[in-house]
Amino acid sequence: MIKVENLTKRFGRFCAVDNISFTVEPGEIVGFLGSNGAGKTTTMRILSGYKVATGGKITIAGFDVLRDALEVRRRVGYLPERVPLYTEMRVKEYLRYRGLLKGLKGKLLRQRLAEVVEACGLNDVKRKLIGRLSKGFRQRVGLADTLIANPEVFILDEPMIGLDPNQIRMIRELIKGLGGDHSVLLSSHILTEIESICDRVLIIDKGKIVASDSPANLAACMKNTRIIAEIDGDAEKILDTIKNIDSVIDIEMKKGAEWNTFICTCKENESEVRSEIFKLAGKNNWNMRELHSEQWCLEDAFVDITCRCAASKSDEELMK
Repeated sequence: MIKVENLTKRFGRFCAVDNISFTVEPGEIVGFLGSNGAGKTTTMRILSGYKVATGGKITIAGFDVLRDALEVRRRVGYLPERVPLYTEMRVKEYLRYRGLLKGLKGKLLRQRLAEVVEACGLNDVKRKLIGRLSKGFRQRVGLADTLIANPEVFILDEPMIGLDPNQIRMIRELIKGLGGDHSVLLSSHILTEIESICDRVLIIDKGKIVASDSPANLAACMKNTRIIAEIDGDAEKILDTIKNIDSVIDIEMKKGAEWNTFICTCKENESEVRSEIFKLAGKNNWNMRELHSEQWCLEDAFVDITCRCAASKSDEELMK
């Protein structure tokens, strides 16, 4: 549904997007992740037709973004990070106006207007001026605008920004429901939401795609494992003792009022490390109430990948 080939975008000498290629299949929800300034928002603006690429080719639903711009825009619902709204209009009035601009009319317009107001939880504010709404409600109005024409492709840049936990849960379920019938490219800094929503994740760093896989596979690629132990006793002595276990490569201690938490990063044999900690607890009369291995998550994988990219970039600069 979305096909990007050798996309490049330069601003003078600065290369914001550096020869990237990727696809989003029909019905797929893809997370698009990157640190601030990595190039993800620029890429999404190019895909939606708001910016022009310096080089490369993009097709959406078979139409070229540059040559067939109007056809592409008819098929894309784009939610920018900062939603532009007419704050002097009322919510329902604004959404009706936006629906008319997108070619809806009559019964279909009334039907879609009612559906998006309900889906985005706007019934209680539909007669209020947009300018008097909170940031979270304004974000939901922007999302309703994106949904109203029921396009084939959604490009959503930080759709959950400014939302409270209840609103995030509602929008999460809404976006998950778009998969299957629509293709979605979704950017967010809330990585737990990306992990629960997306079929696949793209990570962009300094304008280049550095990872592409499912959230579970990215997390599974982490080489080391992590063990959590909660122990009551001489904290420094416990720390030094666990640190000397062969497979432990790093340990962090979080002090509590009574119990201290020890977070151990170790090599692959985490079951052996757990067994060794258990034996040490008995030998040294430590009181222990928790000992378990912890699974890596998408956030851990993202930090690891981007940090490795930053280290590699620093090494390249030192060699010049």
